[in-house]
Amino acid sequence: MTKAPSRNRDSIEGVVGARRRFLKGLAAGGAAVAGGATLGAPAIVSGQEAGHTFRIQTSWAPGTTGYHLFETWCASMVELTSGELAFTPFPAGAVSGDFQLFDAVRNGVLEGMNVFTVYWAGRMPAGVFLSSYPMGPNHPHHWDMLFDAYGGTELARELYEKNGLYYVGHVHHDMNLIHSKIPINSLADFEGLKLRVPGGIVADCFADIGARTTLLPGSEVYPALERGVIDAADYVGPAVNYDLGFQQVTNVIVMGPQSTPCLHQPVDLMDIAFSLRAWNQLSDQLKELITHLVRSYSRIHYAGIQAANHEAWAKFEEAGTTISRLSEEDVVQFRQVAIPRWFEWANKDRDAARLFALHLEVMQDPEVAYITPADIEGYELNL
Repeated sequence: MTKAPSRNRDSIEGVVGARRRFLKGLAAGGAAVAGGATLGAPAIVSGQEAGHTFRIQTSWAPGTTGYHLFETWCASMVELTSGELAFTPFPAGAVSGDFQLFDAVRNGVLEGMNVFTVYWAGRMPAGVFLSSYPMGPNHPHHWDMLFDAYGGTELARELYEKNGLYYVGHVHHDMNLIHSKIPINSLADFEGLKLRVPGGIVADCFADIGARTTLLPGSEVYPALERGVIDAADYVGPAVNYDLGFQQVTNVIVMGPQSTPCLHQPVDLMDIAFSLRAWNQLSDQLKELITHLVRSYSRIHYAGIQAANHEAWAKFEEAGTTISRLSEEDVVQFRQVAIPRWFEWANKDRDAARLFALHLEVMQDPEVAYITPADIEGYELNL
């Protein structure tokens, strides 16, 4: 199994180191006296002494680049919060199945989760628009716009609260790849293909072009490929998929053309969320700090994954894996399949329509210019 290059670990450890140097500087400067009280550097304590300890499970499998980054971030939490909060990390499947994580957190089996947000699609229609979907916003900064500038985070928090959870923020990682045992050179080649998908619009669009779709959590993808239960699988990016051994059970990576490297999940997001019960135990100051730390983690996590990807592409090539690219005509065809599904899912309930309305604003923003009014002419949202 590979791990993220040391420079990415240093990104997390650098934050901790900077805080440590700051606290040492305070201590070296001596105690300040204000109003008769002695003020010194905040104490750095162990996880066992932390004010709160949250058990948090991720969708990343153990031994992968993603889990290493998550585990390192969790280990930094005690020091970053001056001992107020510790995270006990768990890999995928350790306490709960991925698709059951929401209930596990809501019911107090765990305090938090770092899940692939697309897994929400089976619980609420709006969940499909909290992460990437076919032919949707295709660059990470588009999603930063959605959440941080267009009100997406506030709406996500409202939707999670209805389910007993608190949505802290989104976490970037990568686009998704399709690994296949069978050559795929066009959308027509998906006809009859047994394909693992995460559900939602992704499943519907591939079913529309003839694939026989199967819904599986990430931890079950490798064994399903190995046993021949499926012919191909959508999952995450090259670094983690290499860590998981996909090169041992498939020999083709399917991507879009150079203009559109991923058609179905170009910006697959994760998030950090806690049970409302656990979140409300924290002080307002600690809540604000955790929110900032999650935003920082998103940047560190994305950079770490991308650095590991850089090495993984060469490893796939050495293993004999080839890249098959779909055509520009396939992009046009897949968009024609996807757009009706966008509106079908958005009109499943008012919350989904409200969230997708923000997507339409982002995609038509002059700086994005991803769709035009003509692309969605004749479609309406039931707001």
